[in-house]
Amino acid sequence: MLSSTMFEINPSNGLPVYEQITRQIKFAIASGVFETGQMIPSVRELARQLAINPNTVARAYRDLQGDQVVEPVRGSGLAVSSGARALCRTERGKLVRQRIIDVLDEAFQSQLSADDIRQIVEQELARREAKTK
Repeated sequence: MLSSTMFEINPSNGLPVYEQITRQIKFAIASGVFETGQMIPSVRELARQLAINPNTVARAYRDLQGDQVVEPVRGSGLAVSSGARALCRTERGKLVRQRIIDVLDEAFQSQLSADDIRQIVEQELARREAKTK
């Protein structure tokens, strides 16, 4: 079952709350936290857990259905659809790529050289790899 502790809802980050929910559910599916056929919480339950308007959760769920990530299960709610993991992994890759592009744009606008940027990236990758060992 999805728990509100999985979410980091930030109403002031410029991204609508429903989009934050949509992205975070997709990331959870891409990571294997949610499996095909697994039920997601009801609109009311998630709205209560996150202390947000149920219409916000309903909008996120409509988007997830439209993207074929979840599907209705008669009398039960919404479940992760087959093929959702592959879709979500692809989308996660696109989002991460765009964030990297945005950071690179900012770095070049800040007059950092390609070598400076490479060095920063390599240092951060090495630091993360060391953490996982």
